[in-house]
Amino acid sequence: MKPIIIRAGQGTLGFMIPEADGTTTYHPYAVKSGMSIAANLRQAFKDESYLVNGAKKAVLMVASPVMLMPTAEYEEYEQFDADEMYGNVITGHKGEEKIIKQIDELGVTAVFPVNSDLQMVVNDHFPIVDTQNVMTNVWPYLYKKYYESGKRRKLFAYFHDKMVDICNFEQHRIHFANSFQATHAHDALYYTMYIWKQLGMNQMEDELHIMGDMPHGDWLEKRLKTYVKNVNINENEDKVPFDLTICE
Repeated sequence: MKPIIIRAGQGTLGFMIPEADGTTTYHPYAVKSGMSIAANLRQAFKDESYLVNGAKKAVLMVASPVMLMPTAEYEEYEQFDADEMYGNVITGHKGEEKIIKQIDELGVTAVFPVNSDLQMVVNDHFPIVDTQNVMTNVWPYLYKKYYESGKRRKLFAYFHDKMVDICNFEQHRIHFANSFQATHAHDALYYTMYIWKQLGMNQMEDELHIMGDMPHGDWLEKRLKTYVKNVNINENEDKVPFDLTICE
């Protein structure tokens, strides 16, 4: 049986549940305000019958900032202190467990935090737990699409969890990857166009690919197309987060 996928976003919870016929069903969970995501998850296990399906394995998918480094550089460390290294690059996640994942296709190692209470709740319910980050799935998918679809330079922007992750690829590796807060459409427009200009993208020849849940999507799409000729939009029409739709 496929594992249950538990997606813990910024104030959101959702579950991808394997069915007996081999398909999967997405169940968003109505998060109760005033309770932590870990507490909401604990309550969901009590309330939701679809979580009692006999699965022995769970994938915990978290939306947290990722630190990337070349795997070759990571392997040079005799003792790699993930907590210290992450804290030197990204602030605000002290006391959270740090997960290390190698992304072989891209030759990079990802370090990202997960709330310890959240991790404990999942571990209490499943004997096998694989903790992942939404972007450690998205980057390899975009990389594959990049090299399958022509020679034009491409900039990718994935909107999720009130943020936008922007990346591009050059010479068969990640050339740029960063996260920005994107609660408001004006901020999203600014960050996307700032990175476009910073990377020297050509507004008439290169491509901008947008995925996910854009704030004020119609306004943002119209504005982006005034700056960039080739804009491709792939929004979440069925309300399933994009990073879950590409999970194998």
